[in-house]
Amino acid sequence: MDRKELMAIFNKRPRIGTLSTANLKGEVNAAVFGSPQMIDENTVVMGIGSNRSFLNLKENPNAVFLVMEPGRTVMDWKGARVYLQVLDIEEKGGFFDMIKETVGKAAGPQAAAMIHAAIRFKIKEVRPLVDLKA
Repeated sequence: MDRKELMAIFNKRPRIGTLSTANLKGEVNAAVFGSPQMIDENTVVMGIGSNRSFLNLKENPNAVFLVMEPGRTVMDWKGARVYLQVLDIEEKGGFFDMIKETVGKAAGPQAAAMIHAAIRFKIKEVRPLVDLKA
């Protein structure tokens, strides 16, 4: 899947997405997120609450966002596994304010009020949703 096709699926609404993270001890977490957006072919941004995913990303900058669009059968589903690395985390300032405003417009003021930080990731790797290769 090329990055332009990924961007179309990644930013489509509605869509299902999960962010997987791990802390320094290797304890993993997976959570459903609606806020991640690809802003260009190499960058993902998102708002996040003060939760386990946020704490993990502060310890370990590596994550995977699994984005899916259902199809008739599992083999017809569209999506990808997007491997990410945190570039920066902002808990106040212009980037934070922009993300909080964007979440508010998309999901309402209650969702915006839950945003604790804004995160910018670089995309390290993209793999197919279903990969039959080793």
